[in-house]
Amino acid sequence: MFFDQAEIFVKAGDGGHGAVSFRREKYVPFGGPDGGDGGRGGSIYLVADPGENTLLRFRYQRRFKAQRGGNGAGSNKHGAAGDDLEIKVPVGTMVSNADGELLADLATPGERVPVARGGRGGLGNKHFATATNQAPRIAQKGEPGEEHPLRLELRLIADVGITGYPNVGKSTLLAAVSRARPKIANYPFTTLAPNLGVTEVDDQSFVLADIPGLIEGAHRGAGLGHEFLRHIQRTRVLIHIVDGMSAQPLADFDRVNEELRLHDPLLPAKAQVVAVNKVDLPEVRQRWPEVQAAFAARGIEAHAISAATGEGVTPLLRRVAALLREAQPGAARALGEAVPIFRPLRQEGRRRGGFTVEREGAAFRVRGAQVERMVAMTDLESDEGVAWLQRELARLGVTAALERAGVRPGDTVYIGGAELEWR
Repeated sequence: MFFDQAEIFVKAGDGGHGAVSFRREKYVPFGGPDGGDGGRGGSIYLVADPGENTLLRFRYQRRFKAQRGGNGAGSNKHGAAGDDLEIKVPVGTMVSNADGELLADLATPGERVPVARGGRGGLGNKHFATATNQAPRIAQKGEPGEEHPLRLELRLIADVGITGYPNVGKSTLLAAVSRARPKIANYPFTTLAPNLGVTEVDDQSFVLADIPGLIEGAHRGAGLGHEFLRHIQRTRVLIHIVDGMSAQPLADFDRVNEELRLHDPLLPAKAQVVAVNKVDLPEVRQRWPEVQAAFAARGIEAHAISAATGEGVTPLLRRVAALLREAQPGAARALGEAVPIFRPLRQEGRRRGGFTVEREGAAFRVRGAQVERMVAMTDLESDEGVAWLQRELARLGVTAALERAGVRPGDTVYIGGAELEWR
């Protein structure tokens, strides 16, 4: 089976903890703090690799975790940064979050985007020394790395899509004009997976995709509808093959285009070249003038071809090549989707530094990237760490906001993953 969708879970590396340490040297009776900082955790990136063809590997490995940062040590020794993790995906992979929001579109070979940022390393105790506290016994814990589920969806990158009903000769045409060797048989849905091939005509080369056939109801997922339609959105030109043996070739053409329209109203706007196949058969050749006239009455230029013998294929490819020269390279995306800009999941919250206070039954919930990060990096087992956190919450206005919301001593306050008792 061809895997073109997958769900994975990514966890970036946590930052290393800062160290609590003091200089202890002979003849230096009051050595100051010298605790080093923790190292940053490794981030996770998705990389578009031309060597990958499917998302099959994610059937067997769904969870990915980057290396955490090293802990700081005495003598101002900082922890090592965690190694970043690169996950290779096929070119054409689209990345969405759990809410279905498109985060990235890896349409270019070698394209690399971050999907989970590593946590910052905690500060050592030397950063907390002040004029009134020259021997601080406080250091930060490492910031947790980002973690979240991601949905991957593969949409092939091809210049030309070969479309039509099942068993009309799409795979035969691809095999005739390229070195691709798709499975060919005389029954519907022979093609269960898209096949790619490269062809050349008059010194112009382009990539063709033979995509699983379409039936009525494909826009609702009937047959292999969704498998077909998601891949065809990237193509710039369509070769629409019609079976010359069909009793109603023009009606078949209309039904396929209707399925395209129902899936995406902009798909029928793509440039199409109509090819009536099996002209090598006597009955099809005899009917060809009638079929050609029916298409011409609709303003559609049809080409008579035989994918099996190669008759009429070269003029068809020359027409396709001419349309490709006219089509803009970005047309594949412009018709069906806007070019997305990757947005790191925590970037906006880091910029604003704001927070909100909400009631959760008898408790209170404080939300905000900066506040949640601060609590996560505080050692709540340390009295000095808790005192520092209380000062920081007051400085940021969180304390005043909670008091306005009605918090009282003994109430529970949730900040990130921490449960605090208000005092």
